Amino acid sequence: MDGSGVRWLVLVYKVPAEPTRLRAGVWRRIKGLGAIYLQNSAAALPRSPGAERAFRLLRNEILEMGGSALLLGSEVLAGGAEAEQAFNTARDDEYQEIVERCQEFLGQIEQQDRAGHFGYAELEQHDEDLVKLRSWFAKVEQRDVLAAPGRAAATAALAGCEQALDGYAARVYAEEAEGR
Repeated sequence: MDGSGVRWLVLVYKVPAEPTRLRAGVWRRIKGLGAIYLQNSAAALPRSPGAERAFRLLRNEILEMGGSALLLGSEVLAGGAEAEQAFNTARDDEYQEIVERCQEFLGQIEQQDRAGHFGYAELEQHDEDLVKLRSWFAKVEQRDVLAAPGRAAATAALAGCEQALDGYAARVYAEEAEGR
C-alpha cells in the first residue's frame, strides 16, 4: 500500500444507452454523493457506512433500470495520494462555489443598503438565502471526510454572511422603530 491509509469503495457500472436521462440521473447521484470518477463508469468514495449504504442503493437502482454494477471495497496499492487529492479538489471546488455565492449574498445586502431598502420582505428573503447556503455547506461538509483545505474559507464566508444579515436586520428594526 502507498501509505495513504484511506480505504475506498468503487462502483463500476453500466447503464442502458437509452433513455439518456438514466445515465444523467446516475451521474447526478454520484456527483451528489461527492464521489470522484476514476474513469468512465467507475466512481469512488472513501469507505464509510454511509457511503456504502448510498452506493448499495445506487447499485440497486442501476440494476432495476436494466444496467449492471459492481461495488468493490479496495485499498490503493499505488496512487493513493492522487485519489485523495482528487477527492479534496472536488470538495474544494464545492467550497469555492459556496464562497462565491456568499459574495453574491453580501453584494445583494450591500446593494439594498445603498438603496435604502430596509424591509421585512427583503430581510425574509435574505434569511431564506442564508438558510440555503448553510444547508448546502452542511451537505458538502458532511461528505468532506478527508478535510479539504477549502472548508476554512467557506466557513469564514458564511460567518461574514451571518454578520452582514445581522447588521441588515438591525437596520430593518431601526427603520421600523422610526416609523418609516
